Amino acid sequence: MRRTGEPMTLSLPPFTKAVTWLLGINTGIFLLMELFGLAGFSGLARFVLYNAWLMPEDVVRHGELWQIITYSFLHQGFWHWFGNMIGLWMFGSAIESAWGTRRFLELYFIGVVGAAVTTIALSYARILGRPDVPTIGASGGVFAILIAFGILFAESEIMMIPFPFLIKAKYFVGILIVITLALAMTGGGNVAYVAHLGGLLFGYLYVRRGIKPVMKLGVAEQFYSLKNSYYRWKRRRAARKFEVYMRQHDRQVNFDEHGNYIPPEDDTRKGNGGSKSGWVN
Repeated sequence: MRRTGEPMTLSLPPFTKAVTWLLGINTGIFLLMELFGLAGFSGLARFVLYNAWLMPEDVVRHGELWQIITYSFLHQGFWHWFGNMIGLWMFGSAIESAWGTRRFLELYFIGVVGAAVTTIALSYARILGRPDVPTIGASGGVFAILIAFGILFAESEIMMIPFPFLIKAKYFVGILIVITLALAMTGGGNVAYVAHLGGLLFGYLYVRRGIKPVMKLGVAEQFYSLKNSYYRWKRRRAARKFEVYMRQHDRQVNFDEHGNYIPPEDDTRKGNGGSKSGWVN
């Protein structure tokens, strides 16, 4: 990285305190899980995964809230781990050097939690993803670092290794956002691009507003949106089950797409003047 107008120099970023600890913890867990697999302890590896990865269904229905943090320390395969660690080191060290350890860690874990909340909310809203699909990886925190880097060091130039050209940080992050959004909308295979977008969003909110407004405006709204989406889903599922049950007993009942009961058109014996109002939320 260099400032615009300065002579180009090639140097590696320093290993700052928090970045070093995060690299060490992520790498240690990755190697431990790989050793479990090589040693044949597959049952133990599965136990760790099932309890630590982010499964929206488990978080919402069973209250396994620790998953919104622990999932970020798990990686699948060398390149998944390596890509996140390179991003954490290359960009995180600059943020920690500028802000200090405390604010850097706030940014990182706001990204991690924000990515988890976004993933859960969108999966239950049936917009992107499903509640029974797990997510792992530190990408939410890394993408929060990337958006912060693009804002704080907007005019700085970085080299697109292995490509031999420089690009300003603000353009690099802008291109990254567009690509991530496009891949999220098209599915993106088995990569959790929704979590990437969540990390970008919450990282941006943190840089612009600080931690308290993010927790108030971002996480709180996402939490209540998630909660309402979950109850709407439960109501629709209960309505479908009741329809099946009544059909088995030769009776027909109908519900709308929101799970509200639809009274028969000709039923005027309910004492309500033939009103067609159903259940309301």
